[in-house]
Amino acid sequence: MVDWYENPPAREWRTTPAPVEVLAFHQSLPAYRPTPLTAVPSLARELGVGQVLVKDESQRLGLPAFKALGAWWAIHRALRERPGPAELVTATDGNHGRAVARRAAMLGLPAHVFVPDMVSSAAIDAIRNEGATVSVVPGSYDDAVAEAAAYAGDERLLIQDSAWPGYDVVPQLIVDGYSTLFREISVEPDLVVVPMGVGSVAQAAVTHYRSEAPAPMMLGVEPTAASCVTTSLLAGELLSIPTTKTVMAGLNCGTPSTLAWPVLQAGLDHAVTVDDAAALQASTDLAAAGISSGPSGAATLAGLRAARPRLDLSPDSTVILINTEAAP
Repeated sequence: MVDWYENPPAREWRTTPAPVEVLAFHQSLPAYRPTPLTAVPSLARELGVGQVLVKDESQRLGLPAFKALGAWWAIHRALRERPGPAELVTATDGNHGRAVARRAAMLGLPAHVFVPDMVSSAAIDAIRNEGATVSVVPGSYDDAVAEAAAYAGDERLLIQDSAWPGYDVVPQLIVDGYSTLFREISVEPDLVVVPMGVGSVAQAAVTHYRSEAPAPMMLGVEPTAASCVTTSLLAGELLSIPTTKTVMAGLNCGTPSTLAWPVLQAGLDHAVTVDDAAALQASTDLAAAGISSGPSGAATLAGLRAARPRLDLSPDSTVILINTEAAP
């Protein structure tokens, strides 16, 4: 069953953009290249719009996902404030932990990554191959986050992409890091579709597009099995929910980030949930168009399909889908 949320005043809400030095930092990295914005005419015809453009993050800074944008900026800034050797610690469903581990290795630092036991062995091996220590935590992503935070304590540097009371500086830096993804887009869209796990990349999207005019519609998508943001939006308060296994592993989160929550509540037009079958079909269809996408990245296409009858789009509309990861 699809859950649906709408907030008509959202397009009128305004905020301030991420710092401009974020883009300059990424541009200074030897591996930096803007990721492509790929037109898929077959999807535009299917959905009755002028253009469907996919912002393809399947290759970013040498990794198969967008996560390094946030993690590497946060590590850069956090180490500037806390110079000297440090062990980097995080919890992950896969791609964020690998990005932290890669940067730690580049800087000659140890990394310890906590993962919930539902994460695939391939994802765990990819993190270990970056040189990190991996601890598998029985339970959910939220359980892994709690273990990572407890292990980090005051002696190690926690690089977590979700905020909670008392922990918000690094998560905000990570969100700021994601702004590069959106600053690379020169097209003015009518609708931007983003995936939601804890809500951080959606927060970055809303922050970017609600800091300029004209402001497009924003649609957030998450799994029916882990719909913490949509559930919270419908309830009007931040809630934690139990989660079950989903092919959208990168979105399998039970608690929204406390930083993302007020931004999404104020500035997100719509949210929709999708099931595993819809995400897998979307992944297959993007592959047919030459775009590598795992189910978490392809969730945006699945969400657009589910939401299309409710959206005010015309045959001239431009839609941007954010594909956050490559196929596994």
